[in-house]
Amino acid sequence: MSFAELKQILDGRELQTMDEIVTERSEGILRVELNRPEKKNALTSSMYAKLADIFNDAGKDDSVRVVLWHGAGDAFSAGNDIQDFLKNPPGAGESPQARLMNALADFGKPIVAAVRGAAIGSGTTVLLHCDFVYAGESTRFQMPFINLAVVPEFGSSYAVPAAIGHIRAAELILLGSAFDARRAAELGLVTQVVLDENLLPVASETARKLAAKPAGALQASKRLLKRSFREQVKAAMRAENEAFSVHVRSEEAKEALTAFLEKRPPDFTKTRKPAAAA
Repeated sequence: MSFAELKQILDGRELQTMDEIVTERSEGILRVELNRPEKKNALTSSMYAKLADIFNDAGKDDSVRVVLWHGAGDAFSAGNDIQDFLKNPPGAGESPQARLMNALADFGKPIVAAVRGAAIGSGTTVLLHCDFVYAGESTRFQMPFINLAVVPEFGSSYAVPAAIGHIRAAELILLGSAFDARRAAELGLVTQVVLDENLLPVASETARKLAAKPAGALQASKRLLKRSFREQVKAAMRAENEAFSVHVRSEEAKEALTAFLEKRPPDFTKTRKPAAAA
């Protein structure tokens, strides 16, 4: 018997495993765990689709009052699984990535994220849609889209400068610079930095506090807080998706992704300038 099965019997919780995503319900809290620790919880297209379904279903389920989101092992998420990404590059239409983007933008209940280790690419940008982000001291954030010859995603081209200003956003997005948990706190991108060993207990306590609040007023308050953000970020996501679908198929992106897989620096001097997105 596994630890998870024993834990289910002992505390009476409903546990469901969905391939590489684990969900667990307890006292109004839906725990969502990315479960590819051997791959630093890198996201495949099927995982994006499953996450979209999880959030869409949780939004309609009155028994779910709050979502607690974290990763298994020593990472939150290393972003896209590059091998899967090369096989299934997102387009301008209804891609699995776009489905999750819309699900998060429309989600009306609080999301509490517990993050440690790698939070790269979408592992950073999905956090912009969370209401509470607790970061372990080991967390390393990065939005390295420019390094892969693509553009920002998940509305980060709007959400990041809106939160921290253009100058500091340029450092993170145009340089693709990595930054640690303390820097994220200074920028106002996380709620609190905690010791790694205290991360899940601290985030869980906030989730429990939220689950005890009046659900109607809590969701109405989130809608009011996110009203203008939702409209602007959805417009940004549409523009990003169109530009992303162009640049991900460019010679620059081919060189960047090939160099990544070959573990060498990319050489962009030999690539033609890509066509601009419409």
